[in-house]
Order: sequence, then C-alpha cells, then structure tokens
Amino acid sequence: MKIMVVGGGGREHAIIKKIKENKDVTEIFALPGNGGMAKDATLVDIGAKDIEKIVEFAVENSIDYAIVAPDDPLVLGCVDALEVKGISCFGPRANAAIIEGSKVFSKNLMKKYNIPTAAYEVFNDMGKALEYLETAPIPTVIKADGLALGKGVIIAQTRDEAKAAVVSMMQDKAFGSSGDNIVIEEFLTGPEVSVLAFTDGKKVAPMVSSMDHKRAGDNDTGLNTGGMGTIAPNPYYTKAVAEDCMEKIFIPTMNAMNNEGRTFKGCLYFGLMLTPNGPKVIEYNCRFGDPETQVVLPLLKTDLLTVMKAVTEERLSEIDVEFSEESAACVIMASKGYPQSYEKGFEMTIPEDIENNVYVAGASLKDGKLLTNGGRVLGATAVENDLRSAVKSAYSLVEKIHFDNAFYRNDIGAKALAVLED
Repeated sequence: MKIMVVGGGGREHAIIKKIKENKDVTEIFALPGNGGMAKDATLVDIGAKDIEKIVEFAVENSIDYAIVAPDDPLVLGCVDALEVKGISCFGPRANAAIIEGSKVFSKNLMKKYNIPTAAYEVFNDMGKALEYLETAPIPTVIKADGLALGKGVIIAQTRDEAKAAVVSMMQDKAFGSSGDNIVIEEFLTGPEVSVLAFTDGKKVAPMVSSMDHKRAGDNDTGLNTGGMGTIAPNPYYTKAVAEDCMEKIFIPTMNAMNNEGRTFKGCLYFGLMLTPNGPKVIEYNCRFGDPETQVVLPLLKTDLLTVMKAVTEERLSEIDVEFSEESAACVIMASKGYPQSYEKGFEMTIPEDIENNVYVAGASLKDGKLLTNGGRVLGATAVENDLRSAVKSAYSLVEKIHFDNAFYRNDIGAKALAVLED
C-alpha cells in the first residue's frame, strides 16, 4: 500500500512511525514532511494547505490511502477533495472539521445538545464585547473564533487584560480573520485532560488520556506554546471520570454532529477540564493533538492503519482498539526564544540508537546534515512500566540529543507524579 500523510510536524512523524509497523505498507509520502522524517518517509515539497497540488500528487502517484493530519487542510476540505477523486482518507470532511474551525459553532453545538462546557457569549462587534467586559466575571477567557495555530485563546486575569485581548483580536487582527468573531467565556478551574478518540460516527473509541504542558517555562510559567511535553495516561482521568465523559460528552458529541448532518469520521480531540461540577469541554480539535500524539500512539497495541481504515469504512465496531498498560512521557526540545522569535539552522545530532524514540517537528536537511528549522524542534518519548521511569527515560534521551540554542522544560510529568504519590 502507498500511503500519503499530509503535514510536517512531530505529530505526523509519530503517525508515520506507527503506520510503518503495518507489513502491507510499501511506501509512505509526507507532504511536506520535514528533514527529520527523511528516513521514515519520502518527502514531497507540497504545503499542507495546497489542496490542489495534494490531490494532483495523490492521483498521479496512485495513493491507496491518505491521512490528513493538521487542522488547516481539514477545515479547507482536503478530505472532500481527495474523496472526489476516489482516494480513501482518514480525517473529517470540512463540514465536520468546523467543530475546530469555528469556536462559535462548537460552543453553540454544546449549548444546543446540553454538552457540559463553560458559560459564554459570542461577539462580532468590538464595542459590544468591550461593554460586556465592564461587568463580566474576571478572570475570563477570550477566544478567536477561527484557527490560530493553537494560540487564539487568552486567559485574562484582569479587566484591562481582557479588553486588550479583544482589541488585539478584533481591531488589530492579531489572528487575521479568525478574530472577526470572538467567544468570551467563563474561566473554569480544575485539572486539564486531553482525550483523543477514534470515531466513525457510529462508535467512539477513546485513546489513552494524556496531560499536556502548555507553558514555555518550568512550573507553568512563561508564554503559552503549542505544547512543551506530555505524559500518558493522565492520573486525574480515573475510570469513573472516563465513564462520565463517555456518557455526557463523547457519545452526545458524536450524536450531535450526526444530527446536524455533519458526521465526524476521524480523530476527535476532547480538551477537558475536570471542574468541581464535573467534566466540561474546553475545546474540540478535529485531529490528533500535538504533542499528545507522541505519547498516545506509542501505547497503541492495535495496528494504527487497521483502525484508521475501519474509521473510514464506518466499521470501527469491528475493531478492538487496545492500549498498553504502560506509561509514556514526551519532552519537547525547542529553540531558545520560542514561542516568539528564535534562530534556525543549527546542526542537530540524534544518536542512531534512539532515533525510534524521537519525533522531529522542525528540521531541514542540507548537505546530509539535519538542521533546526522551527520553534518546537523535536520530541523525545519514552515508554516504561510506570510514569516515574518513563519521565526519567525521556530526560535521559534528551541528554543524548544536541543542537545549539536548545531549551526544554525540566518538570514534564512532575504534576502527574505528585498526584500519583498523594
């Protein structure tokens, strides 16, 4: 089988490494991929948002199965365009990907179908939004409606911060047209949990839970990033919580999308807050999370391609999706300055004996050398019998990898370990 994976980050590298385990796979193409994937896939210089060229490539190369991983191409209708040409895909169509593509849509969906989430108001007029903030409870959360590289959410601790966020999104267009409409919502408290789930519109098969570390610095300080590391499973996500989420959130979301004529087939990501009043949805994503994928997929025992094809063909109920009882930890190595400005082009050394544990997110190949080419450069993942061992092993991997201007958090998993030892 010839497989095409659309995307170029650590998430895509994790998917590719897992897909390679299937003996029927003869070739994997990554569009565009990155230099760090060159040993695992054939890199094709076509951007993830260039739908026309992606489809053209798939047809010309007789691709048997396509996996569309990032949010942008999904929202832009990449799956729809490939399916028109008869190419089987993993990923939701555009009318279902809107669950991430529009915060307004997803909040209204949850309200309509009584899916627990934070109280909210929607605004398309900056004056009215600022007026609302005069009396709104503080802290509050301001969200740009559309996609914003995971950065379109601001938690405002003061009224002035909240107003500045509104002006930045709606007037200064910090996130372009994504800020034309905004959501102002209640600030929730409690542990956060990420749960990715396979769904074909008939069955929901949740993956092992995980915990992301969003802030750039230790002890959750510094700016929000795309994620500086993850662990799985998340100790806050007990069996009782999982059952509660399945009954009140996961199945109702699948059914709601079906009722709206927007059947979701692919990976549906549930960003949850375990509040004193029970689990609530903070956000939906229409795809695998990054870097959650880098700890979840290494724990998947069932063949990934088999599961994906079952989702596409709406026969997920026939597959037993199994996960290991082990624990995984991923430490992200980034370029100093991320998530703001940072230098690129530093040579990277990743010892051959640990390459299977490394998912490269931002790298280029030049004259046979691997060079840094992004903010988040790579993730080092370890799987062990318990979380403490997994965290220790992940950091031992990091110590073997080198590139100038590297930085990483030193406390990935610390919060989870504290919970386990309470």
